[in-house]
This record gives sequence, structure tokens and C-alpha cells, in this order.
Amino acid sequence: MFALVGSHRGTGLDFLARLGAGPRRITSAALAASPDIAGTVVLSTCNRFEVYFEIAAGTEPSAARSRVLSIISDCSGVGVEKLRGSLDFLSGHAMTAHLFSVGAGLDSAVVGEREIAGQLRRALAAAQESGAASGALIRLFQAASRAARDVGSLTTLGAAGRSLVSVALDLAAAKLGRDGMAGLSVVVIGTGAYAGSTLALLAAGHCDNVSVFSWSGRAEAFAAARGAAALGRSDLPAAIQGADVVIGCSGRGTRLGPDEFRRFRQNAQERLIVVDLALNRDFEPETGELPGVELITLDDVRMASPREHSAVVQEAAELVRQAALRFEEDQQARLLDPAIVALRGHMQRVLASEVARVKNQHGCTATAEAVEFALRRVVRQLMHVPTARARELAASGRQGDYTAALEALYGLSVEPDTGNAPVQPATLIAAG
Repeated sequence: MFALVGSHRGTGLDFLARLGAGPRRITSAALAASPDIAGTVVLSTCNRFEVYFEIAAGTEPSAARSRVLSIISDCSGVGVEKLRGSLDFLSGHAMTAHLFSVGAGLDSAVVGEREIAGQLRRALAAAQESGAASGALIRLFQAASRAARDVGSLTTLGAAGRSLVSVALDLAAAKLGRDGMAGLSVVVIGTGAYAGSTLALLAAGHCDNVSVFSWSGRAEAFAAARGAAALGRSDLPAAIQGADVVIGCSGRGTRLGPDEFRRFRQNAQERLIVVDLALNRDFEPETGELPGVELITLDDVRMASPREHSAVVQEAAELVRQAALRFEEDQQARLLDPAIVALRGHMQRVLASEVARVKNQHGCTATAEAVEFALRRVVRQLMHVPTARARELAASGRQGDYTAALEALYGLSVEPDTGNAPVQPATLIAAG
């Protein structure tokens, strides 16, 4: 399994936005359509773009990487060479440890935030729904989710419930000289995951005057389920005119700029805080230059995000490291499952032959049954050490030694299990 990853730390938000602004959406299904790819899961958020993929049997990793980059380029309009220089190529331990760290919130703009765990689950669910997720990728993402739950339950990382949205709301309230969002009039644009988190936090903060607008027309059902008011296109200007805070969580509709806000706010006397949480931007940057209007961007939120206490981060990182190692050991052990099955089958055939010989000699007597019982017990005992040794050799990457020994000692030819592709040696090939 391999991954191509880019995040706000390495590529910047503008580059991540370009990946989602192309002629086609980059999905797991689009990538899995390639014959070189056995499965994919795409994790795309406002802070990162990551593609995890398993290659088809007989495909060279470099060829698969080039194919994935080509598909991403076709969908996004970003050149292949630009992508190659911007997205890191991970495999083995580096890939596993990275995903587990991402799922636990250790690589987030707000360290320890819990939103990413849900995004991980939704990315896997989308890939499974389209049939793009392979068995190995499903196990990888499920293990990452378990590690995230362990970090959440065994450490205090993220105990304060901090998230990108909560930091943005705190910034907005502070700029208005308020302690929280209670009593403010808020317009939310969008109906996605961040819009849902925003409405939940506003409700928790006793902000009751909240309305929702959607360029795609989904506001009514979304708002009704969350106790907010739905806005149509004709309602939006008046709502923004009377708002204290406007929050953009869409990134897929019309981008509002200074002209619109000047028209919407022509008779407004109070200050307006505009918060842009959309990766592709819901508002033009020049909006923040208008008198009485202040714009908070994702970069502003990221810069204001608090850092967790180093000891807590180290504790969580150690849990993540151990979970990643356990997953890799399990993956390596799976590689020798066919060999163990082959050896067990060989032993069972020898046993069956001997039992048949005893029964032919003695008939179906108590003696034959006693012999069969004794032989089965001997086989179980004989298999214990080879099975344990297989796990040990697999953990150290010496699967070839084990299968070679079976061939030399028993003449057994072991076919690899193509459903469990090997976890590659730990590598990180830096961008470029």
C-alpha cells in the first residue's frame, strides 16, 4: 500500500484548493478505475489532500504512482510535474504512521481536534460505497480509527474539544468584543460537514439566531434538522445585512466579493465579521478591506490555533506509534497465512493417509478411533512451533526464508495471497 499526501503544512492552502477546483472531482472511484490500481481511498479536507492506494499484482510502484498522479492531474487541471513535486510519496511504516497520526489529530492545524476522525471514517465509507476500497485499505483505515479512539480515551489530547471551527468562532467573538456567540446573528453558507460542526457549536454556545443558505438548494432540510432557519436566494441579502457574523463552509457556489457585501450592507451600522472556512473560498479576499467588515481566513484560524502541551502530544504520539507497529506486524504475519495453510494441509493429508491405513487394517474399531485421536493431537503439537516461527519471521520481513524452507523440506510450493499485498519496507520519498 502507498500514499500520496499533501497538507497545509507542506503545500499550502492555495495549492490544496486548486486540487478541488478542476473540471472533475477527485474520487476514490475515479482512481480505482485504473487497471494498475487494486483499491483507493481519498482523504480530502480543508487542510489536506491524501490518496491511499493498493497496486494491482505485477505493477511496479513507480508506474502506479505515475498513473495516480496522471488521474489527479486530469481531474484537477494541475500539471503532473507540479503534483510530483508537491505530494509526498509514502509507503510502509512511513505511510501507516502518517495516517494513524492524522486520524488522531496530531497532524491537524488544531492539534488533537476530533473532526478529522470523522473525516477518516467518511472517506473510507465513500470508497467502500463505490467499491474502490480494497480489503487491505479497509483494514488500514479501520485500524487508524481504532488508534484515534484509543488516543481520545487514554489521553487528554483534545479534551477541551478544540477544533478548526471552534477556534474560528472564538476569533469572531473576540473581534466583536464578546465572550462567546450567544446573542449574535449568524448566517452560515454551506451544508457540509463543517457547516454541521458550526451549527452544533453555535447551539452549544446558546447562539439562537442562526440561518443557513445553500447554493445547491439543500438549506431547508439541513437547517430544519438542526433548529436553524433556511434561507433562499432572495433572503440572503437581508440576512447578511442584519448579521453580526457570516460563516462560509461551502466552497462550491458563487464567491461573494466586495460588490455584493457593499450592496448587502449599505444601511448597516454594526461591524460584520466574515469567516471563510471553505478551502476554495466563499469570499473574495478584498471583502475584508471594506469599512466595517473584517475577514477571517483559514490561515488566520490556523495561526490562532493553540498548541497542545508537549507531554500530552508525546503520550498520544507513543500510542499512535505502537498502534502503527501492531498493524504492520499483523500485515506481515498475513503474508505467511498461505504458507501456514499449505503446511497444515500437508500434515492433514499425512494424517488422513495414516488413519485410512489403520482403519483398513483394524476396521472401524476403538483402536482405529484412538489412533486417529492421537494422530490429530500430534499434528496440532507439530504445527505449534512452525506457526509461531512463521509469525516471528514475518515480523522481521523474512517470509522468503520460511517458504523456501517449506519447499526444501516438504516440496510445498506456496502461492502468494494476492488479497493481502505486502506492506513495503518503511520509506518516505520526499516530494520532488
